Amino acid sequence: MTKAVIFDLDGTLINLPIDYDRLFQELSKIMKTKNVHPITTTVARLDEKTKKKAFEIWESIELDALERMTVNDEGMNLYRRFSDKPKALVTMQGKTLTQNAFESLGISFDCVITREDSLSRKEQLRIAADGLKNPLKDTLFIGNTDEDANSAKETGCQFLRVGE
Repeated sequence: MTKAVIFDLDGTLINLPIDYDRLFQELSKIMKTKNVHPITTTVARLDEKTKKKAFEIWESIELDALERMTVNDEGMNLYRRFSDKPKALVTMQGKTLTQNAFESLGISFDCVITREDSLSRKEQLRIAADGLKNPLKDTLFIGNTDEDANSAKETGCQFLRVGE
């Protein structure tokens, strides 16, 4: 039984046209490596000083994309459908972008977990479920990627995929 819902942000509630080529190029410079894939794993291994620089660059590029953000109607319809449930959001986007997107969309969540909290989707789901005071088995995770689906399965969440 679904007692709480966790949403992903980009690709689920919004579509954010981030210039990933530019992001990878900028991160490669500060990390002094050409191989920054997968980005979350690579950034997670950085020392705190370099990670802070990486997050600043990442945030700047995200905020550039915010002007071209579009709404994912299917995801927003699900947000409205589950409006009576406790809701959390997990995202690999940063806190600033996330807050700006919420303001633009007029939405809110009981618990928000961003990349600053964890760069692991599974860990984000655990933190969000704890924040909602709800067991993962009674939580629906709404996302849009195979990684979202796998993380839900591995943590014991129910999963609903938003079309791409």
